[in-house]
Amino acid sequence: MAEVVVVGAGLIGLGIAFELAERGVEVTVLDRDEPARAASWAGAGMLAPFSEELPDDAMLTLCRRSLAMFPAYVDALRERSGVDVRFRRDGTLHVALDDARLAELAVDAETYRRNGGEVAMLGRDDVLAREPLLARNLSGAAFVANEAQVDNRRLGRALLASCAERGVRFERDADVALECDARRVRGLRTRHGFTPARTVVNAAGAWAGELAGVPPEARVPVRPVAGEMLAIALPRNAMRALVWLGHRYLVPRDDGRLLVGATVDERGFDARVTAAGLHDLLDAALAVAPALAGFAVVETWAGLRPGSPDGRPFLGTTALEGYVAAAGHFRNGILLTPITARLIADLIVDGRSDGLAPFAPGRAAAGALAAATNHVA
Repeated sequence: MAEVVVVGAGLIGLGIAFELAERGVEVTVLDRDEPARAASWAGAGMLAPFSEELPDDAMLTLCRRSLAMFPAYVDALRERSGVDVRFRRDGTLHVALDDARLAELAVDAETYRRNGGEVAMLGRDDVLAREPLLARNLSGAAFVANEAQVDNRRLGRALLASCAERGVRFERDADVALECDARRVRGLRTRHGFTPARTVVNAAGAWAGELAGVPPEARVPVRPVAGEMLAIALPRNAMRALVWLGHRYLVPRDDGRLLVGATVDERGFDARVTAAGLHDLLDAALAVAPALAGFAVVETWAGLRPGSPDGRPFLGTTALEGYVAAAGHFRNGILLTPITARLIADLIVDGRSDGLAPFAPGRAAAGALAAATNHVA
């Protein structure tokens, strides 16, 4: 019997599997696709908790804790796997193209500081000295120095190799169903047969709410939120910082690619790249950096983020004994990989639930009941 079966081989699932295996747990990972694909492969790798519009203090605290873990986390993965995941702390530039937006950014900067950001307001000359490809007529920027990025595709490779080195088993099957009795989990059924397990972790990303066989009271209301991106080929080191313009961003990679993202579309399980999406992204990119017009678009792609009703992930035990949720991370799955892996492993191995209360899967049912009660009243 596998001690733990993790459903989902994205960064969250791989992170949990690796952490459990490091603690001596026998782990099997099931996924419909190749490991480290889907949203884990499609993201931009931004580690920017101070700049993100997070829903509440609990989420901000979780994101800050996870960012603090990243330097040691990526060092350990490099030692285990030999893969450098290109962790960089080059900061985030929130660019203003006019004076009105610069005045708004000065107000936003106070929020970034309260959230824990190391923030400075920069004039036009200082911004262009840092990033000469940006628009010559910009008004200035807010710079958050202690935000970072990681190459999420390389992070997936590192976690996959580390899991394999620790003996984690992988199975690929699109038809996965939970099996349980009235009280607890028994295991998972696939086309290849039944896999018994003491614990099943649902880390299935955008598909977490679709896992068959889960009793209604244990389901997590995770939904897919599509995002489209593109990459432009630049000379290496032509840009260093993350550049943020409203809800669009530019993320430079060490290999010369400049990632441009990302749209946000509620359109179900539709991961197409659309003409409208690319138009939106290119408009934003060329507004902040007109010099990009002469460079080649070398890649386009889309992914499905796992959204939750309140913007917080579902982490921890459910109403079904042995069934654990680790899903609904939305835009912060990459950032939250280290802390999610640690918290879920603490829960499974040691029975510790420190820090999980705000993310309890049961809050979904409690919230629905409260809403229904208020409506009746």
